[in-house]
Order: sequence, then structure tokens, then C-alpha cells
Amino acid sequence: MRIDPSLAETLRLVAEEGTLEAAARRQHMTPSAVSQRLKLLEQQLGQRLLVRAKPVRLTPPGEVVVRFARGHALLEQETRAALGLEAQGERPRIGIAVNSDSLATWFVPALAQFAQRHDAQLELQREDQDETARLLTSGAALAAVTSASAAPPGFRSMPLGSLVYVAVTSPAWRERWAGTTSGPVGPDVLARAPRIDYDTSDDLQATWLRRQGVDPALAPRHLVPSTHELADSVVAGLGWGMLLTMQAEPLLEGGELIALGGDPVTTALFWQVATTPSAQLEALTDTVLEIARTALRQG
Repeated sequence: MRIDPSLAETLRLVAEEGTLEAAARRQHMTPSAVSQRLKLLEQQLGQRLLVRAKPVRLTPPGEVVVRFARGHALLEQETRAALGLEAQGERPRIGIAVNSDSLATWFVPALAQFAQRHDAQLELQREDQDETARLLTSGAALAAVTSASAAPPGFRSMPLGSLVYVAVTSPAWRERWAGTTSGPVGPDVLARAPRIDYDTSDDLQATWLRRQGVDPALAPRHLVPSTHELADSVVAGLGWGMLLTMQAEPLLEGGELIALGGDPVTTALFWQVATTPSAQLEALTDTVLEIARTALRQG
């Protein structure tokens, strides 16, 4: 059964907007017409594609159709450009899932370099690197920076390199909890002194603590869900934390932070991108890989 691209596009807009009414405004038609188009698509495919709640929810088959619609919109725009035809409607959107630390450091320069030569609209979705598979399989993203090496069906995976984190704290934190600004900080201090986690799923600090022989469950923690604000909180003395080397090095050199020692914690990253034969996705991939080679630890 052939999927009608125009009907699939309607489903994509409904999924993005959350309601039939909002999607109808984008397509310059009535909500009733949008509803009829969705019914027709479901009849043609013989599957339920949408749960009509508020906001609407895609079913697993609906996620597949939305992924098709995003890829088709991208290919159509590229084909028109290759034929010298005037673009119609809005520029295609490329959804990209990316973890907060990459977004705050090396990833935006890659996107800026890509955007200088290409006209696609980039929609960044900040997600933990372990949670991006959901965005890929749902059709919400065509590419992702992720810690998962295996790509979902319809995507390919390429290694980017590794983010490197070091344990650091402020002189004020160290003096309060260790009683000195020099010398080692032992397990007894680490077990009672506060650390800063990004969120409840952040395991970086816990990994480092285990390596120091400390049960992470014993140590108090603060949650600061922002890469920049987490670093600021460590500098302010709220707690110790694992910072990216590219963040920590200038602060260590300036004396605002003190290294706690121990081995760095590394997170390997991968670029997962749809196998859709798209020149823009290929160009985006080339740019991301190029920037990653210089910004991330290789090997």
C-alpha cells in the first residue's frame, strides 16, 4: 500500500502541533478537513495512527508514518532545489536530539557551520544521551547525538569521540568540608559532603564516587538541570561536580576551581542519522563529524 505523502504530512503537522485545530491553521484548512484526511490515511493503511487526546499521541504505526513524512519533505525540497524550482511552503525541518553537555559546548558550532550553506530549519531537542532512541523511532528527530552505539531500524550510527569529565570543586567548598584547600579529600569527606547532579538520571558523580570507594547513596546531592548553571554552582561552592574538561580547564587555571583528583570519567558519543538518501542529512553528518574530531577525545 502506497503512503500518500500529502496525508502523511497532515499527520506530521498534527503530531507537531498537538491538536487538529492548530494543524488546520498551518495547512490553511478547517479542523474537519484535517480530521477527514487523517481518517482517510488510517483507512488506506488499515491501522490506527493517532490517539485523539489533548495533546494528541501517535501510535507506533503513526510514528513510522511521521518519520516517513519528515524524510519525504526533506527530499522534496532538495529535488525542487536541484531542478531550479522555487521552494514551496516552509523550509523542511530537521529534528535533532542532543544531550545538554554537547549542546552547551561543541555542537552549536557544527550546526552554525552547516546553516551557512543550507536552508533547513533545525529543531534541537535537548535530551539525555541515553534517551534519544525514543525521539528517533517516534519520528520527532532525524538525527541524534547519543551514547548508544546501536542505531534503531532506519538509522545508521557513527562514532563521534568521547566527552571527558573531571571532578572539581571550589576552594570554599573544600575548606568547609575538608578543612583545608590542599591535600587529598578522603572517602569520609566525600560521603558526607554535597555533590551536584544534573538530574536524577545523572550518573557521572556517582560513577566517580564508586571509584573512590564511596557509596553514592550516602552522599547528599543538589540537582541543577543546566550545564552552564551546574558549572556556576560548583564555582559558587554549592557542591563538587564533574565538569567537562573544556569547561573546567580555564577555571582551574584561574584558581576558581580545584581538582579533586581521581581518573576522569568519559562518555562515548555516537551520531545516529536516518538512512533517508538526503543531501542535507549527508552534509549535516559530514559537518558534525568534522567538528567532533577536534572537539572530542578520539580513540
